[in-house]
Amino acid sequence: MRVIPVPALEDNYSYIILDEKTSEAAVVDPVEPQKLMHILQHLGAKLTSVLCTHHHWDHAGGNVELISKKPGLAVFGADARIPEINYVVKDKEEFKIGSLVVQALWTHCHTKGSVSYYVKDDSDRAVFTGDTLFLSGCGRFFEGTAADMYNSLLHILATLPVETKVYCGHEYTKANLRFAQHVEPNNPHVAQKLQWMMNENVTTTVPGTIGEELLCNPFLRVNEPSLQAFTGKSDPIDVMQVLREMKNNFK
Repeated sequence: MRVIPVPALEDNYSYIILDEKTSEAAVVDPVEPQKLMHILQHLGAKLTSVLCTHHHWDHAGGNVELISKKPGLAVFGADARIPEINYVVKDKEEFKIGSLVVQALWTHCHTKGSVSYYVKDDSDRAVFTGDTLFLSGCGRFFEGTAADMYNSLLHILATLPVETKVYCGHEYTKANLRFAQHVEPNNPHVAQKLQWMMNENVTTTVPGTIGEELLCNPFLRVNEPSLQAFTGKSDPIDVMQVLREMKNNFK
């Protein structure tokens, strides 16, 4: 499996997932289709599928143009608001891109139809999380609650193998790490990752891993005493709610 991050718009990511055994490919959230088509042509890959994490324009807004250029693509998602969707995935449903196994995971909260895609081959694991899980952060609760996000993050994504690579929908990592350091100032893993970003002047932080997120991401650490003390809450769902409200207003 080869994954190619493709920066789009101001801070979005689209992705190309290539099965190197068959040269079959899928694209994730193809908001700027021309960029993706150029890379696919260079790779000599056969595009067969579109994986949509949710319906927001900056993720699914390129679907119509892409389908006009490549009719017959399978467009996967879990929300009727996704343009050109023709396959509605069930939770934990599996399908294939060439020899790669893809599992759709319903990770609702940012939207009611948010889906993450867990992709694996013989040696590699990757998850495409859209605006549910960011590196060191999470998406806003636009159509869900703190309980929904807790379930999506802690009961679904955090249970994936720790080596799973995380490919998220936006490059928000530096701002997320600054917030993580604010709420958990004594976390050495946050300090180390923030120092890496600053010292190396890193602009593209994907992928992370689930293991790293469990150490750095405050929204995956709502059961930790340090974050419960910081928020003044003992119930992890309440911690999740307070953290999100704090992040919304953090400068």
